[in-house]
Amino acid sequence: MFKPGTELHYQIALTLTHGLGPRLAKRLISTFGSAQAVFKASQKDLAQVERITQPVLSDLKNTKHLARAEQELEFMEKHGLKAHFFLDKSYPRRLRHCEDGPLILYQKGNCNLNRAKVLAVVGTRNATDYGKNFTARFTEELKNMSPLIVSGMAYGIDAAAHRGALDHKIPTVGVMAHGLDKVYPHLHRKLAEEIIAAGGALISEFISGSKPDRENFPKRNRIIAGMSDATLVVEAGKKGGALITADLANSYHRDVFAVPGRVNDRSSEGCNQLIKSNQAALFTGVKDLEYIMGWQQDKSKTIQSELFTSLTAEEQELFDLLEKENRGLELEYICNQLGKTTSKALQALMTLELKGMVRALPGKVYTKG
Repeated sequence: MFKPGTELHYQIALTLTHGLGPRLAKRLISTFGSAQAVFKASQKDLAQVERITQPVLSDLKNTKHLARAEQELEFMEKHGLKAHFFLDKSYPRRLRHCEDGPLILYQKGNCNLNRAKVLAVVGTRNATDYGKNFTARFTEELKNMSPLIVSGMAYGIDAAAHRGALDHKIPTVGVMAHGLDKVYPHLHRKLAEEIIAAGGALISEFISGSKPDRENFPKRNRIIAGMSDATLVVEAGKKGGALITADLANSYHRDVFAVPGRVNDRSSEGCNQLIKSNQAALFTGVKDLEYIMGWQQDKSKTIQSELFTSLTAEEQELFDLLEKENRGLELEYICNQLGKTTSKALQALMTLELKGMVRALPGKVYTKG
């Protein structure tokens, strides 16, 4: 039950403070220990925080934000929504490594946002039959990998990705550019209901009543890219949201794939340029995910295991964890799972990295080599 005066109440109010972006909000919470402590801190103490401005200081003392946050708690209670604070275990762990990741994500539906494999599928709203048919065929091939498919609920490729996931019983999440009191575009209301009924979810960083304003869509796109292991662009023109999502994914050091199109096809100009400029790997089917992402064990596993017999018990245990999870793992998570100190875990990781069995990613994340 959501109650006023709880930490969540203050967390929501913090997101309503004008001029306070995710980076500064996280810095304030790190400095004072909690959202409630931020609101109760003195102006003098708040002013010591790096990059805080006078307008933000003044707005933090505006009681209307707490009143509006209380209304949001009532809305969440009434409609059975969840809220994931960026430090919660339920918050998408991949997104947590993005400095500009939202402070809070609201969720409608019961889908786990931290599945072992998460793939974003995006593209133009003006999808051709080529793009739609490719998406349908690809999602059918993808079902044996059991990933989570993330997209933006827009017309075109987004809708084809969600529909393909539903048709093949793959969980899917729609990331919205507005509050969860509505569905935009309106024609996708039934699609949204099907997604939730099938065990998927709709998520958003925006409170109820927020409109799908133009500036909200790039914000939505960073969530799509940030919560996914990889982003696949199926069709894209020279400009558009899909290319923004691909650019964001690259900035987060995530894998990006693009489906090639004919050289004179305007709907594929963006994809062809991504491939040409080495901003995306060429994508022709599921085997490209198997090869680049390592999302399916190959036939060489038995041969490789014979070569790894020289591992110590600690190294083998750590490698087994990475192989079992089959995704990038945070150092803290590894230590907790294995009951190891940071120094012990790092020592084993370094040895495995030298042997080419482990790869270090940004943000103290490790995956199989």
